[in-house]
Amino acid sequence: MNKSNISLGIKALLILMLSLNTPAGWAQKKDKKSKTEKSVETEKDAATTSKNYDELLKKGTYKKGMFNTIQVKTDLYFEIPDSLFQRDFLIVNKLSQVPMEINEAGANKGMNYENRLIRFYKDSTAKKVWVKTRNPRTSSPATDAITQSVQNNFSESILEFFDIESQNADSTSVVIKVNKVFDGNQKSFNDVLAGLGLPTSIKSNLSFIETVKSFPENLIVKSQLTTTVNEGGSDMPVTLGVTSNIVLLKETPMRPRFADQRVGYFTEKHWHFNDKQHAMKEREFITKWNLEPKEEDIERYLNGELVEPKKPIIYYIDPATPPQWRQPIIEGVHDWQVAFEKAGFKNAIIAKLPTAEDIDFDVDDVRYSVITYVASPKSNAMGPAVIDPRSGEIIESDIIWWHNVMTSLHSWMRIQTGPIDPKARGNKFSDQHMGEAIRFVSSHEVGHTFGLKHNMGASYAYAVDSLRSKDFTAKMGGTAPSIMDYARYNYVAQPEDGVTAITPKIGVYDTYAIEWGYRWYATAKEEEKALRSLIEDHQDDPNYFYGEQQSYLNIIDPRSQSEDLGDDAVLASEYGLKNLKRVVDQLLNWTYDEGENYYETGKLYIGTIGQWQLYNKHVLSNIGGVYLNHAVHGNGKSAYEPVPYEMQSKAMNYLTKNVLEIPKWLFFNEVLNKTYALKDSPVGPYEYTPYTLARELQYTLIYELLMDERLLRLTESELIQSELNKGKTYTVNDLFTQTYNAIFAKTSKGLSLSILERMTQKNYVDALIISTNKLFEKTNKNGIQLDSNLNIPSLCNLQNEDLNLRNINYTAMKRVSEVTSFKKAELLKIKKAAQIAKTTGDSATKAHYLDLINRIDEALNL
Repeated sequence: MNKSNISLGIKALLILMLSLNTPAGWAQKKDKKSKTEKSVETEKDAATTSKNYDELLKKGTYKKGMFNTIQVKTDLYFEIPDSLFQRDFLIVNKLSQVPMEINEAGANKGMNYENRLIRFYKDSTAKKVWVKTRNPRTSSPATDAITQSVQNNFSESILEFFDIESQNADSTSVVIKVNKVFDGNQKSFNDVLAGLGLPTSIKSNLSFIETVKSFPENLIVKSQLTTTVNEGGSDMPVTLGVTSNIVLLKETPMRPRFADQRVGYFTEKHWHFNDKQHAMKEREFITKWNLEPKEEDIERYLNGELVEPKKPIIYYIDPATPPQWRQPIIEGVHDWQVAFEKAGFKNAIIAKLPTAEDIDFDVDDVRYSVITYVASPKSNAMGPAVIDPRSGEIIESDIIWWHNVMTSLHSWMRIQTGPIDPKARGNKFSDQHMGEAIRFVSSHEVGHTFGLKHNMGASYAYAVDSLRSKDFTAKMGGTAPSIMDYARYNYVAQPEDGVTAITPKIGVYDTYAIEWGYRWYATAKEEEKALRSLIEDHQDDPNYFYGEQQSYLNIIDPRSQSEDLGDDAVLASEYGLKNLKRVVDQLLNWTYDEGENYYETGKLYIGTIGQWQLYNKHVLSNIGGVYLNHAVHGNGKSAYEPVPYEMQSKAMNYLTKNVLEIPKWLFFNEVLNKTYALKDSPVGPYEYTPYTLARELQYTLIYELLMDERLLRLTESELIQSELNKGKTYTVNDLFTQTYNAIFAKTSKGLSLSILERMTQKNYVDALIISTNKLFEKTNKNGIQLDSNLNIPSLCNLQNEDLNLRNINYTAMKRVSEVTSFKKAELLKIKKAAQIAKTTGDSATKAHYLDLINRIDEALNL
């Protein structure tokens, strides 16, 4: 605003004041009261609010706790003591009831959908309580000059306010009415619809506060919140039961433990400033429980004796859990005792049903870590945690256990272990056999609640043939050195091997990771030195390798894959195929049920096909793969190491034999006389015809084989290896040569092609055309999305797990990379071959070649 505008503004203000006949200095004079007048007014206000307080107590129901609560009919009041203003609180919001419509969408009781750090501030002048929120990602020494800048540049924001309705007799607490943040009128404390991704709003006239409970360090408010969703053109009511926990955090946060990329923990990012820095320090805190020895046991602990922690980790089993599954779940928790003993603690973890002594037990109360059992058609389990964001301390963990997780376990065991285990073949398992599987899943999910991430690289530690050894698997305890891998069941072992240890168990990596995360040290300096030493002592042992989970859409490091086994994906998959052939041979026998239809047969059949595709993906990831090692100064490791030439070539040979040539034993067999492969859908079983299914799945593999990222990784590796004289590497030319020779071998000989052979050529040409055209698209369109996983179940899709293995940019400026040259050259090569062969073979083959020529001409604008 310039000076003339300012002058005009002042003039306008003066005119307005004159028109109101108000002297300019009147307002100031009005405020100039004597101290005596102000004191009398303050005492008067205090007396009024104190009187209101007494009236509230007479009318309402009073409960003592962290905040005393007063309920007057439908109104809810918090009494906040002065001692708790400017303290840190965490709001934790959970679902406590859901209707069918939300259940079907995958949201269920026990889910934590929103957390927020807040502080309350009393403003006596404005007679308000302000609620502010902040992101506690920054810190600095209190005495450093930069601390003032940190406070100003990472300040709090006002989230909500409440009028002060009353105060107690001695003015040490104030009373606020809080209905609006719990009954759906305001979203500041609880935005359940945003948390669930529902683009609607709460109907306040159909919503209300249900109950409130207050305890010494937390309180919970339960509400019923109603909205409407439009389904098929009509509005449908949806009422959600929600529980808001307000948790008082410690005045002094737990001493954080800094993350190391070589051990897999969930983390909280943190920025640290101080006066001596030349640059801000960015570190990550691991998320962990605060396990400490009791004061009287510290000396014994430091001398290497096992001691009980000051406060053990307790998991409560949801009373809604069917009785036959309670003990396996409890045993899955207790299996971790051995790992915590490695960290120096005995009886550190306890799992139990709530008893009469737990008089305040509430599944939704954050004082209780609960394994919540969910009635739902969803097949899953997950283990999230509530974190103190100031330090990474886990203050509560919940495992959400869906009833139908057993369908996933049943499918895995039948397909992966049925050939070697008679107990895993029927349409229904014994409770004992299913209980063993539930115990394994319980252990895996509990591992997440300790802060552990997936370690998808663990299974790479075992040689494939070792998995066929009864002695080795019994000694090592299953399929991988970590239960945090997705090394489900031993599909490598053959019937003649006699292997019985086929279920994953707590392994050496798990005990090592718990020791690294939970061993207690007296000082931060001792901790840092000991933790670094622990990693360095194990860095060359493959059993302690940590491989982070990657997006299944773009695997870079083939060692860290989901659902794979062993150190050689090709050999493991070949053994797996032998067992799949045995499953296919027994499909009708294993699913036989007198008088029933073939639904179970079709379901098991599509699961078997899905397992075949899973093996293909494991092998495929080696082509263009790069081993991403944990290189740090002093350990001599190469950060980027291309998968060896021999392994990539062997992988391509496997795909040639088992994908480019469709396995007829899998897609065309006697099962088709009774049923097609079946996949459940919302409208009933979906029946896949064999030719359509084979075509779709083969196309998926070919398309992914030719994906730009893979070809660019091959190009990068070729360039680096040649420039640094590091030896032979697998190239894009090798890939195209092997693929072309496999697909067009009969074309070069002028022979007629079968339907499946024509199908493969069309798939290859179309994948080349589509992927080439995408390079020149100006808009960011979605690529082909095929349901290539079929009926292979997944598990524990964690909300807070990062699925990107480092940010390595292979894809910038793809249009001007070698990828376009290779793909266009391959299309022209195919066109030339088709032109030569277009007069050979039977009529169907000739028509096929003319079609290929036409497609390529149109794609390349020839």
